[in-house]
Amino acid sequence: MDFEELTKVMRELALQAGDKIMEIYNGDDFEVRSKSDESPVTVADEAADAIISAGLRAAFPDIPLVTEEQAASHKVSARTFLIVDPLDGTKEFIKRRGDFTVNIAYVKDGVPVRGIVYAPARERLFYTDAEGASVEEHGAFALEKQGQTTPITVSKPDNDALLVVASKSHRDQATDDYISKYTTADMKSAGSSLKFCLVATGEADLYPRLGRTMEWDTAAGHAVLNGAGGHVVRFDDHTPLQYGKPAFENPFFIAYAPGVALEKP
Repeated sequence: MDFEELTKVMRELALQAGDKIMEIYNGDDFEVRSKSDESPVTVADEAADAIISAGLRAAFPDIPLVTEEQAASHKVSARTFLIVDPLDGTKEFIKRRGDFTVNIAYVKDGVPVRGIVYAPARERLFYTDAEGASVEEHGAFALEKQGQTTPITVSKPDNDALLVVASKSHRDQATDDYISKYTTADMKSAGSSLKFCLVATGEADLYPRLGRTMEWDTAAGHAVLNGAGGHVVRFDDHTPLQYGKPAFENPFFIAYAPGVALEKP
């Protein structure tokens, strides 16, 4: 894989998809339908998916592509592949709360090694560079030219005053019970894969997820967190979260900065 080319392509496609999503977001009311699993989908999900999948297939025709909005791709069996959630946080999009993202990742041998997370309504753009280190880009995002970037890195957590982030739309008692095992200084909620990025930038130390997610929900944020020095492990046994699993379904997991003294379930 040419990682310079991959970074360039992922960035351009994420920005293009983000522009289309915001065009719909800022327009008149849009139709919301339910998929077979009863999760919502909008024209923005589908339009963003069309942009990203066409671009990735043109640039990397020999690499398997898995994308949330194309059910046929969920039958792919691979350990090295591209994976996309064109609009993560559809519920946030529908409620016009802004915490939604465009996610593109490259998984190699079961590990998300490169990724991009773009939150167009928040004007935040995170990605791994060609060397695999994570950065946040600032300013007006131009398709043809990368703007100013700042390296991002996880915090040095204080276990007596942890900063915790949890899901905005999927918070439950089990999550609260687990968080209560820690001594926290601040607790915030965020939508979509932004939670991984808040840990990656040091804005949070810990993100536990005790709920159903799919690999396309997590791969890009996981890659960004990896590139910032963080980790994502299974909730049950604290082993690294792997990708290319059957049906691309994740177990519960914990994303965190090294130094957090993880509590057992």
